[in-house]
Amino acid sequence: MESPSLFQLNRCEPELVEPAQATPREVKELSDIDDQEGLRFIVPVIFLYKNNKTSIMEGHDPVRVIKEALGKTLVYYYPLAGRLKEGVNRKLMVECTGEGVLFVEATADVHFDELADVIQLPSPFFDQFLFNVPPESDNILGSPLLFIQVTRLNCGGFVLAITMNHTMCDAFGLAQFLNAMTEMVHGSRVPSIQPVWQREIFNARNPPRITCPHLEFEEVPLESPYSKGSMVLDPNNLVERPFFFSQKQINSLRKQLPPHLAQNCSQFDLLAACLWKCRTLALNLNKNEVVRFSCLTSILRQKNEMKKLGFPLGYYGNAFAYPAAVSKAGVLCECSLGYAVELIKKAKDQVNAEYMKSVADLMVIRGRPRFTETGNFIVSDNTRAGFDKIDFGWGLPEFAGPAMAMSLISFVVPYEKAGEKGVVVAVSLPTELAMETFQREIEKMNTQEPNNVYDRFQIMSSL
Repeated sequence: MESPSLFQLNRCEPELVEPAQATPREVKELSDIDDQEGLRFIVPVIFLYKNNKTSIMEGHDPVRVIKEALGKTLVYYYPLAGRLKEGVNRKLMVECTGEGVLFVEATADVHFDELADVIQLPSPFFDQFLFNVPPESDNILGSPLLFIQVTRLNCGGFVLAITMNHTMCDAFGLAQFLNAMTEMVHGSRVPSIQPVWQREIFNARNPPRITCPHLEFEEVPLESPYSKGSMVLDPNNLVERPFFFSQKQINSLRKQLPPHLAQNCSQFDLLAACLWKCRTLALNLNKNEVVRFSCLTSILRQKNEMKKLGFPLGYYGNAFAYPAAVSKAGVLCECSLGYAVELIKKAKDQVNAEYMKSVADLMVIRGRPRFTETGNFIVSDNTRAGFDKIDFGWGLPEFAGPAMAMSLISFVVPYEKAGEKGVVVAVSLPTELAMETFQREIEKMNTQEPNNVYDRFQIMSSL
């Protein structure tokens, strides 16, 4: 289905932006964490900037400024200007060819204020702000690793939209690259944090050995004797809708937890538990179906574990795992929010240096399997990635983060609505009826009274 049309957009022919200076011509292997089947896709990220008449860049052309900074930054991040290829056993490696990233200049006949709420996550106009967004199924080999479009708005604001090959870096890695670009805009010749490749720190051991349980890669049949609702979603036939959670709503959710959880539960754990439970209710599954929640958990938040890995400052590859919490659908739906929170916390607590090595070993032993899809839901926390701090000189973005949900994946993104700070999460479901149910369950969750009854929810042994 084509995106709705609200404005006229003029797009120039795409061009390749190469590193501003000669860069090494070599082949670099990706790590065994990068090289997962589940990361072989393109992630769309969007940044929205209003015109700031008091900014140091007032009167400058954002297209020219960003394009010039991109070329300078690629001198240091030169693998991003290369192309992926496969070696023995489909091992991914990047040919550092210096071919460049795809860049598109565009102008939209619209003011930022006219777009208002219609350009939140997910943006119905994303196809217009980013040229040729490849679908999830596109072949990532031999293609540019970044697609970038800068669109000028009539008001002097602009939209920066990027699609990133996820095998090359995660959200923190992309933010590091973009911060280096902002430093080039402000006159730096060298990034303050030098990029480091060293992907071998996340390679499998010799010999590889799986030392941790990995329910996120469990082989699950597509059909089960309990099949009733939608355990597998069709990525080409989904209803997607954004949900805003204000800080007040998040605090209301926290009051539903018992004291020991309320004090030690992160905002992400709380939201994730709420989303997982409401989504499971919306899918109308048989109570005996097993559902799982995969929690994207970065090793970057554990300094002691980073030291064990010899993790260097400036590393911009993928540095996360997605351990799974598992429950029967009926138990998850009937229990309190605290039950889901405890499952998620327990799953996330598994991630340490040994767990990351075990994932890398599993990739080699089992032939780089894709994560479990049947009955799964994945949520990525982008509130700490730093996208909302990317300032090219026009001030901070009004919105910054992944621009849409995917069939199994939702992203938590900082967002401000009507002057109230919070987060926005886009959710994909198979039908309008499921989406209406999900919305109703979210509203119900936000209006529940604090729940002090907890004993009947300690039913982990029911699985």
